[in-house]
Amino acid sequence: MIPSFLIPARPPRPARLVLVAGAAVLGVTLTACSGGAAASDRKAGGDGPAAPSKAAPARISVNLQGTSAAAGGPVTVTLAAGKLREVTVSADGGEALTGRISGDGRTWTSDRVAAPGTTYRVRARDTSGGGDSASFTTRAAAKVNKLTLAPGKNTTVGIAQPLSIVFDNPVKDKAAVEKALKVSTSNDTEGSWGWVRDHSGRDRVDWRPEKYWKPGTRITLDAELNGVDSGPAGGFFVRDYATGFTVGASQVVEVDLDRHRLALRRDGRTVMDVPVSGGTPGGDKRSWRGTAVLMSKEGTINMRSETVGLGDAYDKMVDYSMRLTWSGMYAHAAPWNAAYFGRANHSSGCVGMSDADAAALYRQVRVGDPFEITGADTKGTVAEGNGYGAWNVSWADWRKRSALG
Repeated sequence: MIPSFLIPARPPRPARLVLVAGAAVLGVTLTACSGGAAASDRKAGGDGPAAPSKAAPARISVNLQGTSAAAGGPVTVTLAAGKLREVTVSADGGEALTGRISGDGRTWTSDRVAAPGTTYRVRARDTSGGGDSASFTTRAAAKVNKLTLAPGKNTTVGIAQPLSIVFDNPVKDKAAVEKALKVSTSNDTEGSWGWVRDHSGRDRVDWRPEKYWKPGTRITLDAELNGVDSGPAGGFFVRDYATGFTVGASQVVEVDLDRHRLALRRDGRTVMDVPVSGGTPGGDKRSWRGTAVLMSKEGTINMRSETVGLGDAYDKMVDYSMRLTWSGMYAHAAPWNAAYFGRANHSSGCVGMSDADAAALYRQVRVGDPFEITGADTKGTVAEGNGYGAWNVSWADWRKRSALG
């Protein structure tokens, strides 16, 4: 055995640095580790180290914490003491949240809400140079809402085409959703959102101006919906949407069912005036009146009576079909009805004309053109959700349909 006095003493073990992070408040002092003072840290003209920085560590608290934070609300960062200089809140796989510092410099609040199923990293610096950081993850959405936009992106449409959004699930918090829908136009056109019930039974919101669009207007929608909660039955939106379209030439189709005539007017000039036959008076086969908007040009389609609830069976292949309502009203070629063109209304509700006239109209009209339909014996005015019937509502009443008043 070696005598104990011959065993060298063990060097003292270095002290361990223990970092403790609180659940709500994190304190981080930004330092640099090195074997000696850097040149910039030495006193000018001397060998000794410069005086230590007097910057106090920034200590922040974040309203959202942990790995199951609630989505749908803004992120708030609060400084324990001093004033904030800058705050960044970055999302994994997404854009950073922008925000504003309060007047007293103590609080930063995000402009947009936290999205579900997202990890956010918070970094803050104060005016003294101190820094702090935190992170949190929001719960995934239990239910997701989606939407369908019309018209299509980068399309050119007629002067009556509204910007229309149909939601997959019910929207209870209409005000929160509407606030996230940012519309801009190339000529500062005034417009308003209006909530309607789509013909499918789903919630829908349309944006239209007081009068028809001015030709050449460019409309852009930025739907900043990621993180917005549409309500218990609807769920969260988990992405943003964007679209844009341009308004083409001023074209109006005037259908006079009393005179059995259809006229296409472009920039106030008549370019077509042809005989037609509308819906048979006195029953369910009557046509709709009011302003309908051309929804789609569908070409040759199969029309069957059972799809529109009519008892008298018909099953026809119909050419140059131009859809005006979801309930099945079209303008189209109807050569089987030629004896009634310009003389009487004798169709199952559509506006029929000769093959040649239908072909000429089909070539010239575009989606979004208004069909202004008049006639004494019709079955009512085109409803707002039956296609695009918003133009049958006065401007004052339409603005009342906005959830934002």
